[in-house]
Amino acid sequence: MGSLLPLSLLLLLAAADPGGGIARRRRAAAAPGPGGSSPAPSGTSAPFWVRISPKFKAVPPGGSVWLNCSSSCPLPEDSGLSTRLRRGGTLRGPGWVSYQLVDVRAWSSEVHCFVTCAGQTRGATATITAYKRPQRVILEPPVLAGSEYTLRCHLTHVFPVGFLVVTLRLGGRVIYSENLKRHTSPDLANVTLTYKLPARRRDFRQTVTCHARFNLDGLVVRSSSAPMTLPVLAWSPAPKALASTSIAALVGILLVVGATYCRKWLLMQSRGA
Repeated sequence: MGSLLPLSLLLLLAAADPGGGIARRRRAAAAPGPGGSSPAPSGTSAPFWVRISPKFKAVPPGGSVWLNCSSSCPLPEDSGLSTRLRRGGTLRGPGWVSYQLVDVRAWSSEVHCFVTCAGQTRGATATITAYKRPQRVILEPPVLAGSEYTLRCHLTHVFPVGFLVVTLRLGGRVIYSENLKRHTSPDLANVTLTYKLPARRRDFRQTVTCHARFNLDGLVVRSSSAPMTLPVLAWSPAPKALASTSIAALVGILLVVGATYCRKWLLMQSRGA
């Protein structure tokens, strides 16, 4: 009899609270987790992400690029790509779409990928940059004219010129730097920079280099010329003409003095005879 009493008590408790264990389990399952967020409900109403890759891409002017748009939505209602660039081919797979952009010529363009899932639309953005480093950076041999050197640097077939910084270095130190942001042409261009450097004895035999640098939204591209040595003596046409004139004047003076001396000598000889 004593052994049946606990069993009867359990039956009475179960009858007083039918389904209590199930209710408690449901409440425990719905309680917030350790991170403070409830588990996501099932079905397509769950939050989803959208990603685009690569998020930044640099191509030469007229080049093409593939962008991959992916999402965690199990049943997308809609997806697409918003851009002013020309579209090429499209490839699709489970959870992703790849888009080709062709003939990219704008120096910087934003591309927006979007996916609609359970009535919600989310997206991701990438930046496409078109640029071309200088085909050549050429520093002419320095010319000494009077008391200053003429330094001339050429940069060929470069784009976009407006984001280019040209720097001249003498023996490792910067002697001149110019930002070419005033140039807004959308085409490939040739650039020539001329700089006058005062001639100082300490700079003789020093090397000069010309450097081109792009900074395109964090992408840094550099190009440099071959080094050139500052000459100790480099005659320009003006100093040569001045030297020739000076020599001719000196010769003329010597001839006049010589002729005068000869005339006096002959006169003295004739009087002595």
